[in-house]
Amino acid sequence: MIATDPAGLAPYAQRSERSRGRRWPESEHPYRTVYQRDRDRIIHSRAFRRLEYKTQVFVNHEGDHYRTRLTHSIEVSQIGRTVARALLLNEDLVESLALSHDLGHTPFGHLGEDVLRELLAGSGGFDHNRQTLRIVEQLEERYPGFPGLNLSWEVREGIAKHSGPIDVARAPEFAEYDPDLAAPLEAQMIDVVDEIAYNHHDIDDGLTSGLLDLEHLAAEVPLFGDSFTRARREHGAARERQLVGVALRGLINELVSDLIESTGRCIEGSGVASTDDVRRRREALVGFSAPVAERNDRLKRYLHLHLYRHQRIERMKDKARRILLALFERYRDNPRLLPEETRRRGAEESLERTIADYIAGMTDRYAIEEHQRLFDPTVRV
Repeated sequence: MIATDPAGLAPYAQRSERSRGRRWPESEHPYRTVYQRDRDRIIHSRAFRRLEYKTQVFVNHEGDHYRTRLTHSIEVSQIGRTVARALLLNEDLVESLALSHDLGHTPFGHLGEDVLRELLAGSGGFDHNRQTLRIVEQLEERYPGFPGLNLSWEVREGIAKHSGPIDVARAPEFAEYDPDLAAPLEAQMIDVVDEIAYNHHDIDDGLTSGLLDLEHLAAEVPLFGDSFTRARREHGAARERQLVGVALRGLINELVSDLIESTGRCIEGSGVASTDDVRRRREALVGFSAPVAERNDRLKRYLHLHLYRHQRIERMKDKARRILLALFERYRDNPRLLPEETRRRGAEESLERTIADYIAGMTDRYAIEEHQRLFDPTVRV
């Protein structure tokens, strides 16, 4: 039995009262913790609302029921809170990190990130984690007393360490976030629950779209196939769509349960008794057991081959690449095509970085419409 404090947190959980605070000093709220306020600021940001029309796998106009970056972030938060509660970690911090982790994503999914990385190769590069931190520290303009959202140090650190250890040579702005120390357990968790969420819903969307074949998927991916076989045995009279739903619930339950149990064993075996102990361990404590990790890797390989590289996805990615390249080139050739507010905000930045900020903030829909406005003479500007 793990000893907890009055708030019900384990000794190695991050506590809000021990936060390193905000970059710009503020009086904290009497009824809401620092991480609850961070969560609310993220939800009310413009960048968060734009996630509704940013691609996860399928572009917005392809259908109303496919996941977007917004619904994906909500699913990550949902899973993260379950894991945090089971492990007696700080749910408010987990929720803040889950809801903010994709704020820096471009239109058209990872394709957009790849395009901007190529275009900015000689101007500091582009990475969606770095862009997320840039949004919450600089680009959001909601409060008169400071730039950005003025989030707590721990949330900003979690953003910086979302995909693993910090590489200061690649991202020098991350240097203030203890690059030689590991992230707390709440931040270590986000990358794994992010993966659980997208593996689960990409199967669902892939089957709905017809890009994935149900019988082939069940035969080739045991993580899904075992669950689907049980669903078919227990609910044989149900419609196929219902059987898929039952199978997906079984899949996500296996992954989440294993994550909780495996992480719990790692924490217990490590002997950590505080957040400082966690930070001093370079290796992550959050993760799957070896057998489930192998089953999950097989699923990821299948999705990469049969969904993410499907002809229909590749055709849309090809169109998206040409749209983004054309927009960047036109803005660079004639910066006056950019909104005045964007030019004003970018006065102290390079033109390339200003353009990247503007394009990265676009939704899929806006990028397509902006391309039409700039290149189609029959469309009103």
